[in-house]
Amino acid sequence: MVKMTLRSSPAKNPDHNSPLKSQGLTQNPSMELCRFTNPDIDRLRPCFPDDTIFRPFDYSTKSDCASDRWITFPATPFLIGFTYPFRALTQGFFTLTGLCYMQAMPMVWRILYTLEHIVEQEGIDIGMSELSQLYNLVSHGLHRYLFKSKPDQPHPILKATKNDTNWRNQFFSVRRDSVPDGKLLPKKWNTDGRI
Repeated sequence: MVKMTLRSSPAKNPDHNSPLKSQGLTQNPSMELCRFTNPDIDRLRPCFPDDTIFRPFDYSTKSDCASDRWITFPATPFLIGFTYPFRALTQGFFTLTGLCYMQAMPMVWRILYTLEHIVEQEGIDIGMSELSQLYNLVSHGLHRYLFKSKPDQPHPILKATKNDTNWRNQFFSVRRDSVPDGKLLPKKWNTDGRI
């Protein structure tokens, strides 16, 4: 497999091979241009299967991009410890909601990561029903989502709501046909407002 050739230099023709196209959904697109470079991607390679093909860094790519050939991932989940393919609870959440990975704010990833570890370490079966008893999924505006604890209840997972800087700029893309179930993942952001 020619992975090294694919990422060896910045993309000179962003329209090549089913381009990543902005959906025009972000309020300030210039603030959401990709800053996650090839060396940054290299650090996350172990989080993916060996045959994963990463798209070369392209500064002009925006966070709301969509493509039939590429799937965009935020860096956040992998920086906190996730690997792909995601475990059942996490992937179940995205399958049920129809959200693209970039639509989930960092606190969603932290909560899912914590719950996945509870499932693994304690053997407790947590699914979408239990998740919906703990949280409401609410829009933070512009088709991005976070978890809000149920009214009159303390936040079930402490320190999950901390602020993250520059997370909107830290993303990268992999070729759909190079990762498990890549062709089945959403191709565009969920914009119908029904989650």
